[in-house]
Amino acid sequence: MLKQRIITALILLPIALCGFFLLEGSGFALFIGVVVTLGAWEWARLAGFEAQPARVVFAAVVALLLFGLHIFPDLAPWVLGAAVLWWAAATFFVLTFPKSAVHWSSIATKLVIGLLILLPAWQGLVLIKAMPLGNWLIMAVMVLVWGADIGAYFSGRKFGKRKLAPKVSPGKSWEGVFGGLLLSLLITAAVGVVRDWSASQMFAALVGAAVIVLISVVGDLTESMFKRQAGVKDSSNLLPGHGGVLDRIDSLTAAIPVFAVLLWMAAS
Repeated sequence: MLKQRIITALILLPIALCGFFLLEGSGFALFIGVVVTLGAWEWARLAGFEAQPARVVFAAVVALLLFGLHIFPDLAPWVLGAAVLWWAAATFFVLTFPKSAVHWSSIATKLVIGLLILLPAWQGLVLIKAMPLGNWLIMAVMVLVWGADIGAYFSGRKFGKRKLAPKVSPGKSWEGVFGGLLLSLLITAAVGVVRDWSASQMFAALVGAAVIVLISVVGDLTESMFKRQAGVKDSSNLLPGHGGVLDRIDSLTAAIPVFAVLLWMAAS
C-alpha cells in the first residue's frame, strides 16, 4: 500500500504543480474543471447513484455548469456566497450527525449539495489565480491546509483524547484540531515576520488563517459524513493507494471558496 501511495504521488505531484502554476486563463480553468468533474463523478456515488451512466450524466452536468460559469464570470459572487452559506450549514450537519441526515438524505438533496461543494471550489481557484500574486495565494491556502493536516496528525496521536465528531470520523480529536491550528498560525506568523507585515496586517492574517483552517476541518468531516452515510471507505479508487479525488481535496473544497471571499473582503 505504501509503495502504491508513493508511486501515485510521484506521478500526480508534477502534474498538479504544472497545472496549478504554469497554466493560465482558460487552460487553468480547464485543468481545474477536469479535476472537479472527476470529483462530481465520485460524488454521484456518494449521493446514491451506483450505475455508471447516472454518475457520468451528473459529471457531465457539472462540466456544463463550469463552462457556464466560465462564460458568465459575473455569477462568481453568487456562487461564492452560496458556498459560505452551505459551509455554515455543513458545520451544523456535521456536529449533529446522524440526526441531521433527515435534512439531506434524499438523492436530489445530495446532488444539490455536491454542486454547492464542487462549483464554488472551481470558482474560487479561478478567481484566486487571476489575482495579483495568484500563484502565491494558491500556495498559501494549500500550505495552510496541509500544515493543519500535519499538525493535527502529530498532535492528535500524541495528545488526542476528546473526540471531535465520533459519529462522523472517530479518529479525529479536538487536540488534533488545536495542534493543526497552532502550526498553521505559526506558519502564517513566520511569513508575516519575513514580509514585515504591520500589526494590523498580522492580526488580519492570523484571523483569516484560523478561519481557513477551521473550515477546512469542516470540509474534511463533511465528506466523511457522506461516505459514512453511503457506507463506503473511499470516494473511489481512481488514485491507487490514495482513494479518490474527493478524498484528496475534501478540505480544500471548503477552504478555497472561503479564502477567496476573505481576499475579496480584504481588497474592498
